[in-house]
Amino acid sequence: MFTLVVFLLCAASCVSTSAKGAALGPRLNNNQLYKFSYTTEVLVDKARGSKEGSAGYRISSDVDVHLVWRDPSSKDDQLIQLTISNVRIDPASKRSKKKNVLHGSTTESVLGKTKLAALTKPFLIHLKNGKVKAFYSYWAEPATIKNLKRGVSSLLQVQLKTGKVIENDVSGRCTIEYKAVKDEVTRTKMLETCKTAETGFTTHSQVLGVSRKSSSVTVFTLKDGFIRSAVAEETHSLAVNTRRSTSAKVVSRQTFTLVGTEAGPLEAAGKDVAGVVKSIDDKLAAVGIMAENVKPQCKGCPSLFEHWQTQQKQLEPASLSKATAPRSFLALIQSIRKASKDEILKVLKSASKPSLPQVVDAITSSQTSASLDAMLEFLNFTDAKGLVLQERFLYACGFSSHPNERMLQALLDISKGKIGSTDIQESVVIIMGALVRKLCEKGGCNLPTVMQVKKMILEGPDSTQVESEVQMYLLALKNSLLPEAIPILTRYAESEVGAYSTIALTALQRYNIDLMTREVKRTVNRVYHQNQRIYEKNVRAAAADVILSSNPSYIEVKNLLLSIGNLPHEMNKYMLSKIQDILRFQMPASKVLRQAMMDMVSHNYDRFAKVGSSSAFSGFMAQSVDVSSTYSLDILYSGSGILRRSNMNIYGASKGVMLHGLQVAIEAQGLESLIAATPDEGEQDLESFAGMSALLFDVQLRPVTFFKGYSDLMSKMFSMTGEPMNVVKGLILLTDHSEVIQLQSGLKASAEFQGGLAIDISGGMEISLWYRESKTSVNNRGALVVTGNVTVDLDFMRAGVEVSFETEASLDFITTVQFSEYPFLVCMQMDKTTFPISEYLSKYESLSSGKSVLSQKSRKQLVPGSEFPLHQENSNMCKKVFDSSW
Repeated sequence: MFTLVVFLLCAASCVSTSAKGAALGPRLNNNQLYKFSYTTEVLVDKARGSKEGSAGYRISSDVDVHLVWRDPSSKDDQLIQLTISNVRIDPASKRSKKKNVLHGSTTESVLGKTKLAALTKPFLIHLKNGKVKAFYSYWAEPATIKNLKRGVSSLLQVQLKTGKVIENDVSGRCTIEYKAVKDEVTRTKMLETCKTAETGFTTHSQVLGVSRKSSSVTVFTLKDGFIRSAVAEETHSLAVNTRRSTSAKVVSRQTFTLVGTEAGPLEAAGKDVAGVVKSIDDKLAAVGIMAENVKPQCKGCPSLFEHWQTQQKQLEPASLSKATAPRSFLALIQSIRKASKDEILKVLKSASKPSLPQVVDAITSSQTSASLDAMLEFLNFTDAKGLVLQERFLYACGFSSHPNERMLQALLDISKGKIGSTDIQESVVIIMGALVRKLCEKGGCNLPTVMQVKKMILEGPDSTQVESEVQMYLLALKNSLLPEAIPILTRYAESEVGAYSTIALTALQRYNIDLMTREVKRTVNRVYHQNQRIYEKNVRAAAADVILSSNPSYIEVKNLLLSIGNLPHEMNKYMLSKIQDILRFQMPASKVLRQAMMDMVSHNYDRFAKVGSSSAFSGFMAQSVDVSSTYSLDILYSGSGILRRSNMNIYGASKGVMLHGLQVAIEAQGLESLIAATPDEGEQDLESFAGMSALLFDVQLRPVTFFKGYSDLMSKMFSMTGEPMNVVKGLILLTDHSEVIQLQSGLKASAEFQGGLAIDISGGMEISLWYRESKTSVNNRGALVVTGNVTVDLDFMRAGVEVSFETEASLDFITTVQFSEYPFLVCMQMDKTTFPISEYLSKYESLSSGKSVLSQKSRKQLVPGSEFPLHQENSNMCKKVFDSSW
């Protein structure tokens, strides 16, 4: 027994000794100089590459490495000196003399004497157990030079055994996975885990955002416990989600190869690293292994005011339907983001009256502290005459890509102050709801200002008896999508005021299905089936939409089917059309609908043969690998043939994420007296009214009223010109992505993707008593530009690629109703015009001396116009309408 114990103790001792002797990282031999060749190159191009080759450059040098000091108690605790020499800079790919920006240049002329001297000055790293614990260089050195040295140092950091570990290097603090097989170690850096000091921002909506794929792999070859070669490749690809051909990539490569060894300096004496470093040069300091921030300097760049003068004409109202408007808008935003408050105010004060609203769009969309301060100083919210500029500012806040608490606080302060226009008072509160949602989705729901605004809009509907104010708070809750608002919206869904019920129900429809509790569903079903009171048709139609879009049960669907035939005449037809549309378009509720329709009591000829003019139809606007776009048109008429509700929706979907791109709803009521018709049940006492409400890119905007009250109706009818009323007009920053990509080589790539939309949405309603005809129209005009720019910028040299696309399009939705006889004739038209799509690719290289090379390519195509298909009944009806008009 004793012999066994002694044997086990000896075995454990041997294992322990063996473990202590095993190298944890590369070990340098004493008094030996290791001579390496080092190359790092960076290339930028569109994601799939191009025939002309990538833009970029290659830096090559020799690197001498030797041991300065080793801890006597640990062979893996080493202080190492590296010296870069014989530096060369070349194009990354073959170039003709004409296209070679470096032709005729020397390394010294490109870098400059000071930077070249700093780059070739020796530096130290403290390598312990294969990890760089400290990087010693000179504080006075330019940040770009220190970063290049950090890039070389990263190739000496290697773990000799398989496993995952968190390491610090020039890329930041990253999770690393090592795989060791014999004399080869593969290091894979999980770039998505890297934490750096520089942070960017991206678009709130994933559909409109930018996707990035990154990889970083370094393969080490070792011999006798030391590095013989290290080959690294790092790739970052960025693409616009809605059009992945608009993409760019940056590739960084490093090669570190041992070319020989020779006798080197003797090991320094010393007790610790700090003492040895001080004895070598007391100016050397531990400056950190992570990359330093480098602020790009723009020599000879125009000031904001100079830039604005060149762009002013493109931002005049007459140019807003052209792609030059959003392109100038995006360029102006880039300049504003670098400008001070005073520079911005100078532009605001000098802009012409027609271009000023577009300037407000650009400045607000810039989302910097200086731009917000300038806007708050420039706008006078007590002046009702400034409504247009004030509303453009508020809408730009609502569409902001990355709002912060300060922007919300600014709107809260405005709402508490004196406001000259009631329309602006409403818009401020409604837009605050949108900002609350965006901040909450970023994890800022508990920020003090967010908490204040949440309290205000949650308590708002019950704090006033003024109908317009209640609607204002309900619309703010609709924008906020706060879970806490669901009980409030559920209660208002059963309101006696039809407008409250409609807003509450349409708000509930926007929530995640998981939040639709049994109580919410019971309430919505009570509204539809009128269990407690009589409701207007459009309220019941909104309730039906909520039921059918919220994962309805078999019983809910069966009860809906059984109601058809007992509804007002036109609503029978509307519900029938809605159910047929769900089945045809394979919507989520289609499965349970088919199950319920197997019962002949709920599905029979009598129930499904109802006639009328109301309808619901959905279809695809566009389908591609990147994104699919769908539209829906729901139209509900009163029994007398006058429009009750028209609802047009456009959705975009990408990677399973949905964006409500556009909703334009036109509502009318109380118009039966014009044609001596009898109102439908529950609508006998409604005031004459017509208006339009728009929701754009998930943001509900302030509704617009065409007329309200009989006297207003009559005056509008006699003064009606047929010209549409503007609902939304301006420039919107749709895509906004900015990040700094820190490469392992020490170089930095900056990526900027922006998408700008010039939009003009208008709507109108005409009624002719003489011809007994009404016409409603929704006109959408827009120009879209998306640009992506990836640049690698050293102080002395710059290389980059810009990819972009642009288009100009229009979409019109017109409904014509002839009510001279019954059944009345209804014709719906939804047309898109032929529109162009242009794609551009630019690659550029430049030196600090001003010498530059630019290459450009473009491609254009025409997408033919078309009339979007609706149901066959509509086609037949349109033929009759246009035949009778002749």
